Amino acid sequence: MTRREAGLAIDWAAAEGWNPGLYDAECFYAADPDGFLVGSLGDEPIATISVVKYGASFAFLGLYIVKPGHRGKGYGLRIWKAGLASLSGRVIGLDGVVSQQDNYKKSGFALAYKSVRYQGTGGGQPPADPDIVRLSAVPFAELCAYDKPFFPDEREQFLKCWIAQPQSEALGILRDGKLAGYGVLRVCRSGYKIGPLFADSPGLAEKLFLALKARAPEGAPVFLDTPAVNPEAVGLAKRCKMSAVFETARMYSGTAPVLPLSRLFGVTTFELG
Repeated sequence: MTRREAGLAIDWAAAEGWNPGLYDAECFYAADPDGFLVGSLGDEPIATISVVKYGASFAFLGLYIVKPGHRGKGYGLRIWKAGLASLSGRVIGLDGVVSQQDNYKKSGFALAYKSVRYQGTGGGQPPADPDIVRLSAVPFAELCAYDKPFFPDEREQFLKCWIAQPQSEALGILRDGKLAGYGVLRVCRSGYKIGPLFADSPGLAEKLFLALKARAPEGAPVFLDTPAVNPEAVGLAKRCKMSAVFETARMYSGTAPVLPLSRLFGVTTFELG
């Protein structure tokens, strides 16, 4: 895809009800400009898939969409095969809708865990904690070092764009002067999403979450995508009176990476991992 076509894939994702961020296309494309494929009939784009490569060993698959009216004709399978062929030798992750798990298993993907999207509302009183700082005040190298255990391979280009999106807030929380958690609130087609939300303890995660939520307009929808295998993340969502509205299956082809799920309270994005 060209950069413009990547924007088309985001529009299709919105039409599917996936509620992408308003500025997702820019950051997604920055992660891997060669990682987005489009299938066309003549001049008409009819299928998309993202196969974003990170470092030398990992990739994440998303935005797998066939335009309504062209489904059930094999076009999806063709672009799926082309996408996988471009990722030979890599471990591949995806967050797929639960109903498609069996289809993904046929291509060699195995379930790692489920993630649940919770919806609440913005606003509220932010915690009075001087250790909550704008992420721009933290050296970027320190952020990348903190982020590294949470992701299977290097994603510096993506992070650089992700934390600096328009109409977003990126906050960190410090302990003894060092980064002990961070999160990003970004504007979406409907409301706001918080992701990622990483922290060294449930208490720090909750402070970060409340600080980010307070920066969304009062009453606006706010979403948090939590790994269901982290009971503290689920508990945070429930304490904040959020309701489950969507579920995905995190699956991997190849050896599943070992991630610190007890410190992972919010997934960065279902499309790119």
